[in-house]
This record gives sequence, structure tokens and C-alpha cells, in this order.
Amino acid sequence: MSANDDRDPLFRYDDPVFADERLLEITHLPGPDRIVGRDEQMQRVADALNPAVFGSEPNHLFIFGKTGTGKSLISRSVTQRVITEAQHDDITVKYAFIDCGEQNTEASIVKTIAQLVNDPEASGVSVPDRGLGTGDYYKRLWQSIDHCTDVTIVILDEIDMLEDDEVLRKLSRAGENRRISDSSIGIIGISNKIDFPDHLSERVKSSLSRDELVFSPYDANQLVEILEKRRDAFHDGVLSDDVIPLTAALAAQEHGDARKAIDILRNAGRIAKKRSDTRVTADHVRDAKEKTEADRFNELIEGSPQQAKAILYSLTLLTENSSEKEFPTKIIYNQYKEIARRLDFDVLSERRVQEILQEQNFLNVIQSEREGRGRGRGAHAKHRLLENPSIVKKVLLRDSRLAVLEDEA
Repeated sequence: MSANDDRDPLFRYDDPVFADERLLEITHLPGPDRIVGRDEQMQRVADALNPAVFGSEPNHLFIFGKTGTGKSLISRSVTQRVITEAQHDDITVKYAFIDCGEQNTEASIVKTIAQLVNDPEASGVSVPDRGLGTGDYYKRLWQSIDHCTDVTIVILDEIDMLEDDEVLRKLSRAGENRRISDSSIGIIGISNKIDFPDHLSERVKSSLSRDELVFSPYDANQLVEILEKRRDAFHDGVLSDDVIPLTAALAAQEHGDARKAIDILRNAGRIAKKRSDTRVTADHVRDAKEKTEADRFNELIEGSPQQAKAILYSLTLLTENSSEKEFPTKIIYNQYKEIARRLDFDVLSERRVQEILQEQNFLNVIQSEREGRGRGRGAHAKHRLLENPSIVKKVLLRDSRLAVLEDEA
């Protein structure tokens, strides 16, 4: 009698494609032997955090680089190694990884750090999800850090999304201001905007002394090596010979994005499995690239107001129907007015449309640049899509309110 005879027949209990799909998850933290092409950067992060091994205050560090260049991966990997190494000398190092794209207010960040490092038995305090003001959350954070750690490392991913940088000043000066006395704090800020420090308040600039590090994009050969290190996510013989080179080549076209390469490879396997194919081929990879791009863009605009989607749709139509790639606000606004009327939306002012375009630029949905009109004539903004217009249109039309545009096309 088979071991699966008493299992629910609705589900599958074997996987003909994946041996361990978890190796292809973005949250997966690979061992050092699986990390490729980042020896120099890893050493720089290790140098900044090295004092924590002995219970001393680490150097603060800002890391810059495009999406998928290993910034978060290296930060988390080195921090985990610091934690392990410090244990040999009975030093307690804890870390809090915060995605500022999801948690960008001072109160939410302080609360989350406190919850991640706190041990109520050691600190004597609890950190509730709600019900406290920002000042009270800070008090519990300081108590949690002082009683539960020797060193706390705070990793702020997408730090440029912070609503207010005051949290950086308070974290960096906690020891100096005697908020904590028996512990120390190190900050790693991660951003794809290399000019982010220029926008910090003067109070933070003066208090947050830090090192800076730039991650360059991976090249195609490095992407091949990264994917080869994840080959054992699949059963032997499942990947055709051209799958990994093609996946790497497609990702290399997009500034060497390793995260995208891994996403495409995982999606190719899922597509093959869905089609009941026993081999993952180049055709699966090409289909997976489109799915990966659509999923990513959908994440970027998820929750965006419908007016913002209408403006993006207007920019998409202009891009599709012109040899130009970037357009002034005025041209986009004229196209938007037509789209808004077709959707029966209230027509926003040109100023408000300009503000929404700038918001989308900040979110990396589009790219906006100011361009001079000539001496004495001021400047105007031009905007362009960062994604293939066919992908943008497909995702935008998933919104039922905008779907009517497809019917009218």
C-alpha cells in the first residue's frame, strides 16, 4: 500500500520539476558558498560591522545600487555571520530588518525594531501592536535594546522611502544622549538612490557619521554563476542546457538584476509544471520573463489610486504611439484628460497631475527629469516609463474600472 493512499486526492504529493523551490525564494538567505561576485562588498560590510563581534558599536553604513545587485542579501548575510561569531564570546547581537517601502513612519519603525529585539522576560516590558504613542515606543525600544542585546543592528531597506528621517537621528545618537547605556546600535541604510543623503535634514547629516558603499550591477557571466548555484532547486535533468544562459542574458539586459534572474527561473519552472511539462525550456523562460515583469510592476502600483493609474495609462498610450520615449507634463495631461472623460473620472488639474507623476517617479514606476527650456524660459519636467509599455498596459487593465479602455481600443 502506497504511503499516499490515505491522502486527499485533490492535491499532488510529488513535484516533477522542483527538488527544493525554497532556494529560489527572494527571502531565502543562501550560505556564503552560494554568494557570487560580491567578495569586496562583503568585506566592506564586514569591516563596518566588525566591532559588534566584540560588543562594541559598529560603524553606520549606507549602501547604494540598483535593484537586484545584492545589497540586502549581503547586509543580511554578513549580519547573520556577525551574530554567530559574537556568540563565541557570549556577546548578544540582534538585528532588525525593516522594509521602509512598507513601514515608513517613525512610530512603525521604532515599534518593529523593539518587537524584533525584545525579550519580555529580560526587559520587563511588552511592545504592543497599537495603543502607544511614538515616545512610549521609543522608551520600550531603549529598554529592550539595553536589557536584551549588547549590539543591535538595524537594516533599513529602501531607506529613501522614509516619511521622516528623525528616526535616524535618534537611533544614531541613542548612546550619546544616554537613551541606552549597556548596548549600542549600528545602522545599515540601503537605497537605489545614490543622492539620498543629499536630502537628509541638516540635523541628521550632522549626527549620522557613516561609511558609504556602492554595488555595481552583475554582468551576464556572474548571473550565470548565481543561477548555477541555485540549480539544485530543480530535479536533475529538468533544466535544458539553454535555460540558465538565456535567463542570465535576459536579466543582464535589465542592468544585471539577480533578483529578476532568480524570479524568471522560478517562474519558468512553475509554468512548466502548470503545463505538465517534464523539462524546463527556453520557451518557458521567455514566458516567465513576461510574467515576472508584470508581477513586479503590479507590486509597484498595487494600491495606487485610480487617477494615478489613468495618468500612467496616458503615458503608456503616448509611448506606444510615438517614437519618443519621454514626454512633457503638458502632453501627458492632454492625453489624460481624454482618458479621464472616457472613464467618467473627475478631471484633475495639471498641477495635481504633475504632483502624481512626481510621486510615481519617487516610487520608481516612471523616471522624471527636469529639462531647461533655454535662457530665461525656465524648465519643465519630462517623464518616461521604466517598464515595457505592453506590460504596463496589461497590468493597468487588470483594474476593473480601467478595463473598459481595452474594450474601446
